[in-house]
Amino acid sequence: MSAVAGGLAYFIPAAQLAIESTGKVLQVTPSPSMLFSPSPSSSAAATVAPISGAFTVLLLGSDDDSKFIGDHVLTQSMILVRVVPSTKQVTMLSIPRDLYVHLSTGGSAKIDGAYSYGGPGAAVATVEQDFNVHIDDFIWIGLLGLVKLIDAIGGIDVVTSNPVFDDYYPADIYSNWPYDYERVAVFAGPQHLDGLHAMQYVRSRHGDLQSDIGRSQRQQQVLIAIRQKARQLSPEDLPALSAALGGELKTSMGLGKVAQLLPLASSFDNPDSINQIILANPYTHGCGCPETYLTANWGLILPLVHQYFP
Repeated sequence: MSAVAGGLAYFIPAAQLAIESTGKVLQVTPSPSMLFSPSPSSSAAATVAPISGAFTVLLLGSDDDSKFIGDHVLTQSMILVRVVPSTKQVTMLSIPRDLYVHLSTGGSAKIDGAYSYGGPGAAVATVEQDFNVHIDDFIWIGLLGLVKLIDAIGGIDVVTSNPVFDDYYPADIYSNWPYDYERVAVFAGPQHLDGLHAMQYVRSRHGDLQSDIGRSQRQQQVLIAIRQKARQLSPEDLPALSAALGGELKTSMGLGKVAQLLPLASSFDNPDSINQIILANPYTHGCGCPETYLTANWGLILPLVHQYFP
């Protein structure tokens, strides 16, 4: 359950690094309850008051290897996070990558293609349109960004919830042929994982009986581990982390908003105030067609979403 707090504590500091590495790439209309101030200088950022209004962030993780042209990548991970600072309530909704939806750019396809057809703006608009929610900001990270970040913090420690044995893992990061495969294994029990092995643990899907559902659970577990290591970092570590990311992270958040969020992130430490939602059966089910689509039971999904994302 603390995966939500882990994700929040990781992605918010990462947003500050993104500003330094890549800058703003999308403007999103803010919620009326948000209080924004002009982006302060780095010397003034620490004095900005924390945010008090509820807000929603879409977290995106992509395969961005050489199979893809430019920014036309798929989103392997989509996690919708709503934070209510006044009650310290956090809700995380994992959206399956294979969910068949109407795209904001037109037509229908798997939701992981929304980013490919129109970048982060299209991914945000598609989730808003189909789930009937308002999203204040997004944060996107690529495969190498995850690897570099975990290596920069000295690796992570996890007790693997499900061992990974995959004979068809994509060998598309450090290879000359991005369509090749390799055999990977992450064994059960306590593990210290560097960036590459952590990526294999969260990315593999062929050896998990729950496929993307199991992968979503592993992704959340790694976020907890990243949060634990991130708590040991100091502001002096930020330049090295920013350099390590090398443009592999993008966000719509301005520096002023990031400064407001930093003190908030450390205050969410009660697992009882965290709601974790994964859209497994009966909310989604296989379509029975040749493609690996998941069809949505919107009659169940929308009331659930409106309960936690009003």
